[in-house]
Amino acid sequence: MDREQAAKRIAELREEIRHHDYLYYVQDAPAISDAKYDRLFKELERLEEEFPDLLSPDSPTQRVGGEPIDSLPSVEHAAPMLSLDSDQDEAALRRFDERLRKALGGDRVRYVLEPKLDGASVEFVYREGQLATAATRGNGRVGEGITENVRTIPAVPLRLRAGRRGDGRPVPAMLSVRGEVIMRIEDFERLNQRLIEEGREPFANPRNVAAGALRQLDPRQAAAKPLDVFFYDVLALDWDGEGGDPPAGAEIETQQDVLAGLAAWGLKTSPLTRVAEGAAAGQIEQILDYHRDLLERRDDLPYEIDGVVIKLDDLAAREEVGATSRHPRWAFAFKFPPRRQVTRLLKIVPSVGRTGVVTPVAMLRPVELGGVTVSRATLHNREEVARKDVREGDTVRVQRAGDVIPQVIEVIEEPPGEDRRVRGPAWRMPRDCPSCRTELIERGPFTVCPNSFECPAQLVGRIVHFASREALDVEGLGEKTAKLFVDEGLVKTLPDLFDLRPEQLTPLEGFAEKSAGDLVASLEKASNVELARFLYGLGVPEVGLATARDLAAHFGTFEAIRTASEEALQEVKGVGPRMAEQIAAFFTEPHNAEVIDKLLDGRITLIEGEPRRAGGPLEGKTFVFTGGLAGLSRPEAKERVEALGARVTGSVSKNTDYVVAGEDPGSKLDKARELGVTVLDEDGFAELLRKVGTDQDARRRLVASRGAFPELDAPRRRRPSDEER
Repeated sequence: MDREQAAKRIAELREEIRHHDYLYYVQDAPAISDAKYDRLFKELERLEEEFPDLLSPDSPTQRVGGEPIDSLPSVEHAAPMLSLDSDQDEAALRRFDERLRKALGGDRVRYVLEPKLDGASVEFVYREGQLATAATRGNGRVGEGITENVRTIPAVPLRLRAGRRGDGRPVPAMLSVRGEVIMRIEDFERLNQRLIEEGREPFANPRNVAAGALRQLDPRQAAAKPLDVFFYDVLALDWDGEGGDPPAGAEIETQQDVLAGLAAWGLKTSPLTRVAEGAAAGQIEQILDYHRDLLERRDDLPYEIDGVVIKLDDLAAREEVGATSRHPRWAFAFKFPPRRQVTRLLKIVPSVGRTGVVTPVAMLRPVELGGVTVSRATLHNREEVARKDVREGDTVRVQRAGDVIPQVIEVIEEPPGEDRRVRGPAWRMPRDCPSCRTELIERGPFTVCPNSFECPAQLVGRIVHFASREALDVEGLGEKTAKLFVDEGLVKTLPDLFDLRPEQLTPLEGFAEKSAGDLVASLEKASNVELARFLYGLGVPEVGLATARDLAAHFGTFEAIRTASEEALQEVKGVGPRMAEQIAAFFTEPHNAEVIDKLLDGRITLIEGEPRRAGGPLEGKTFVFTGGLAGLSRPEAKERVEALGARVTGSVSKNTDYVVAGEDPGSKLDKARELGVTVLDEDGFAELLRKVGTDQDARRRLVASRGAFPELDAPRRRRPSDEER
């Protein structure tokens, strides 16, 4: 295939993939299988690697953004991002309505009603239809630049839709829109479960996870969080770049027009929106009905909402009523009441997680909390139990943290009198593991069972983690099946998984001849695995997806990783002294080594690569990249110079050797000129690579480093659960 044919095919693939991303992430109506989607995506990746000059920043393959940075830049918003006036009181809602009717006259008041999403508010700016910048709300006028992190969210289009697959609405030269980045409840619960098992503090609510992921300095960390987004407002718009009038039929005069325009451009909007119109009393009743309806449906939604938003529909009328210094006068947030209840704590039970951390769990007298019957709540760790002085038999106040995870807030003092209950003794963590009777040890505030691979409770969790999508990706091996294998004694340690035979499984509940054969076949298929996936699946302390990938790329082989000293491990980006100590200790622990040896003794075949060689023609040189590169993605440019021995940093200093300035460079370019640092444009950078004579070597290294975690390189597509299979 020549370059012209490749350019045509690349354009076709990008358009087709964008269309299927839109159907999948925005319309929730996929039209092709994941397997077919993956084939299209891999073909595009292959062509872009074969013809790197055809790579563009808005390609679907460029979901993962730039290199880690030292700090987030400040970004001024195209228009103020004001907060909303809010209240739970119906009287406050009526006062809001009365003020608007008095200012505008009753015939001009019509409301659009939307759910109040509980996430992180973000401004997205598109120029010539392409995502240019994204920023947090910040103080409402200046936020933090998070463009590279936002690019990792599958529901955020890198290029807006228009023409035959839209409604014909043209794309503005500049469009600033406001959206809410969220994490779905199912993903949040899965994340917190993993954190608890790893002995780390869980997040309080999905909003905190979303906000934290957006502010990561390493975009790969943001990519590891399954975020979603809904768009709901236009902050600023310029149709032709000169402030001209909109094309005929594209006028935006109401909030309904705004939502229609967002949808036409491929920006995901809420399906729960309604319009309230008519007489004043009728509209208030419609708002109250909408509020009651969403309050009742709140627990069935896949994401968190904490109220409803009432917006004046007419945009010209909004201009008339204006805003205070903090709130628009044309919108109001009618909040939901908090979810809290009082109940009796019956018992505190220690629960063992995958990593051996023992978590105290409060067993409660069942109580309804926001439409859900709650009978268990987390107490986090022994220090938290002592701090709150929670004891068995206490009356306690419980809430669903972030309206999701039940937790005990406080002890309620018993009223005085003859019937007052005498409090039980202070609770203490048991001496031995409740699952395997091994003596427990303490690590900071956490209590841990050190019997990592033989403790039944840990083994179930380790099997599930080992078989997870990010690790060996074993179809059909979920928690229920893992527990069955452990309970039946078929799997006493991880290597036993690969010795299973169909005839051992068919007598088990839930298995037939076909399903038993399918699972054994899945295990056989998964036994040929990339090094980074295997490393992550082992559950090495502190080693998540990104670190596993970095270790694999740095060392190349598993033997090099397991025998590396703490000093050698610290040479890997992001690995500090504490992490290096825990990684080295994991591999030198005799029982861990025995399990790993059994896995690699004919059961697992590792796909390994070459380690990054020390030295190179650019050894000792420091690079900084700023602005967009047309021919390369910034991660790819970073990989190239690192493969040649250079170091890449996020800020310019007197120690910087080269600043590579692409399109729309930021303040780093000014700093480079001020310090007299050599500045290269993209052509100069390409010439430097040609001059050192190892550009092909850099390409080979780049290709070798990709593919270990395709979900970090490509838009994530949902995998069916065990139950759906």
